[in-house]
Amino acid sequence: MTKHRIWIVDDEEGICTALYFALKNSYEVRTFQTSAPMLEQLKRESCDVVLLDLKLGNEDGLDVLRAVKESDPAIAVVIMTAYASIGTSVEAMKAGAFTYLTKPLDIEELKIVLEQAVEFRHLSERVSYLTGELEISRHFDRIIGNSASMKTVYQLIDTLKDIDSNVLITGESGTGKELVAKAIHEEGKRKDERFVVVNCAAIPDNLLESEFFGHKKGSFTGADADRKGKFELADRGTIFLDEIGDMPLALQAKILRVLQDKEVTPVGAGEPRKVDVRVIAATNKDLKTLIEEKKFREDLYYRLNVMSIEIPPLRERREDILLLCEHFIQQNAFEMRKTISGLTQEASDMLMRYTYPGNVRQLANIMEYACIVCKGDCIGPEHLPREVREEGGPVSFAQESGTVENFVSTHSLKDIEKLAIAETLKKNRGRRDKTAEDLGISKRGLLNKINEYGLL
Repeated sequence: MTKHRIWIVDDEEGICTALYFALKNSYEVRTFQTSAPMLEQLKRESCDVVLLDLKLGNEDGLDVLRAVKESDPAIAVVIMTAYASIGTSVEAMKAGAFTYLTKPLDIEELKIVLEQAVEFRHLSERVSYLTGELEISRHFDRIIGNSASMKTVYQLIDTLKDIDSNVLITGESGTGKELVAKAIHEEGKRKDERFVVVNCAAIPDNLLESEFFGHKKGSFTGADADRKGKFELADRGTIFLDEIGDMPLALQAKILRVLQDKEVTPVGAGEPRKVDVRVIAATNKDLKTLIEEKKFREDLYYRLNVMSIEIPPLRERREDILLLCEHFIQQNAFEMRKTISGLTQEASDMLMRYTYPGNVRQLANIMEYACIVCKGDCIGPEHLPREVREEGGPVSFAQESGTVENFVSTHSLKDIEKLAIAETLKKNRGRRDKTAEDLGISKRGLLNKINEYGLL
């Protein structure tokens, strides 16, 4: 297990040595007798806690404190001094110090403070991360994702929410097309009106017209009363036509007429009725292929596809997988009244390697299953379904392809790059500065790749 990093800055060599030996078994400790080498090192790598003497020869410890916080605001800085006063204590806390200890230090008290400081450091990073998440998806709280492709989806939702143009949402089954349609409706000017969902693949052929356009009493056997269709129910609101690719050709012509004339005629009625409906359609099929096969009307396609949103499959936005896992774990744990804090590293690795043919919907089911069978406070590999364990299990060059040459020839450049970064991080015990150096890239470039591949 990687030790947390404590940097000690004190101009007295004896104190540095004593603290080093007191803490080295629990932490990765580094000592400095002046601030300059420490601040220079901070440009190349970070630490968890800086234990800082307030008087460093001719230096002012408060200036050093401010420099550390400017470099990395999440670092917890513990001030220590033999010259304690209320004034300096308040000034240090205002400058961002985690706490203030008086020399001579009580080692047991120091160890407790350092544990708290490390936890503070990690909470600060988490708050910063979640704040960014909130800023990105503040309006779309049911859609989880921070990948570049999902940010594009958020931007399109924001662009389309207040216009009445028809929208076509495409994507594989389980990617969340209905959630995107709801977000467009709920964030837009029609949010106070109805959002009506119609699954075009689930309605019996003999009831299609009645479902969409309504009917008059006595218009057919079983029509015991007047009934409004989905378009009338959605008047002034939004209708979501899910699985539009499964709609029969005969009905497609009538839907096209509704979109052109903005009116519907109930079965058995003589006069049409005006409707003001915003139409959002979705499909997991290739409509252009269906047009070539004469199974979908080209004129309806262009009428629906004024604006389009493509939802990427989960395998193409892997950096969102663990974020989604966290969401589903919290949701299921609350509903099941369990205390489950998260995933083990091995379980996380398996979930990151799995391909998710059922996309986000499948991941939700996987996490529900895992939460049901988990009896402890952390989900491990043994709690995951068999298909995830088998496909997502650890794979090495030799296990998968026998040789490096075979591995390279059968994997994408992204797969190779991700593996190289993961293995180098592992070798360097998570030290990003050393990893960036070994890989020959900048620290910022490495961080971008870590985020892209979900290697946090």
